[in-house]
Amino acid sequence: MSKPTVIRRFSQALIEAAQRIGIATPALAGDDDRIRLDVHDALWQQLYQASDDPLIGLQLAMHLQVGHLDVAGLLLMSCETLGEALEMYIEYHPIVSQGGEVWFHQADGLLALCYTGHYEVCLEARSEMSLGYAIHLARWCSGGRFEPHAVEFRHAPQDQPARYRELLGCAVHFGATEDRLLFHPDMLALPLIQANPALRDQLRGLADQMLSRLGQRSLSATVSELVQQHPQASKDEIASLLAISGRHLSRKLAEEGFSFKHLRDRELQVLAVRALQRGDKIAAISAELGFSDESAFSRSFRRWTGMSPSRYRA
Repeated sequence: MSKPTVIRRFSQALIEAAQRIGIATPALAGDDDRIRLDVHDALWQQLYQASDDPLIGLQLAMHLQVGHLDVAGLLLMSCETLGEALEMYIEYHPIVSQGGEVWFHQADGLLALCYTGHYEVCLEARSEMSLGYAIHLARWCSGGRFEPHAVEFRHAPQDQPARYRELLGCAVHFGATEDRLLFHPDMLALPLIQANPALRDQLRGLADQMLSRLGQRSLSATVSELVQQHPQASKDEIASLLAISGRHLSRKLAEEGFSFKHLRDRELQVLAVRALQRGDKIAAISAELGFSDESAFSRSFRRWTGMSPSRYRA
């Protein structure tokens, strides 16, 4: 299996952002489209050591733009709603970096966009940059209408908490169970200012090609795709499609930090939201997704999003 990489455009964007805030760093060597994660780690160490600001991650985030995500960024911009862009962001994040993962889930009536990095270098600063960048992108793509509820970090504050609130524009908490951005489910329906469905479809085809060329598609990503194709399938049926046992599937997903139930719920939520946006009848959605009746579907949808299907559609 090849070593994890980061798209060169993003590493270069960090250098350019650092220059805007007065930090000089050496240019990237070579001209490959992607650079190894250990080279990107070394870049972060240089940035951190050259800065006297403990919130260097958040400072860099404010100077990054959506185009710095390369094809993935253009794809996000062309989506019709913030919810659709969030789906794309999660699916195609490996194109930008294979050094971390993003996912979202329901949390006490809110939605949580979570991030975890698979590295040890400048972990706090990079977590802060990733979530700060997500807020910055969501605000820009929605014309400033995105309103975060709060940001939560696992680590202790690296500076005065008031600076975090000033830079992020929302409440910030520390010592949490995961690094995440919390927002109200209503935010998913925000229209994007650069929406272009025809361009989105073309870019998604290109992004699929780039993702397949990485050669490191995770089992969780494969399972998520199979659930979307077979929403009524059980864990054992999905495992059968992969030619493994249900128990083996559970064990391998656990190694990636997931459970089958978590992945299935996530994908069913995505399918349900798409169907509601299309105007499909709730009874038809319930049957298509394999629920016993409308009530069972409504209970699950409320657990996922904090609201009923009819309220979400309204």
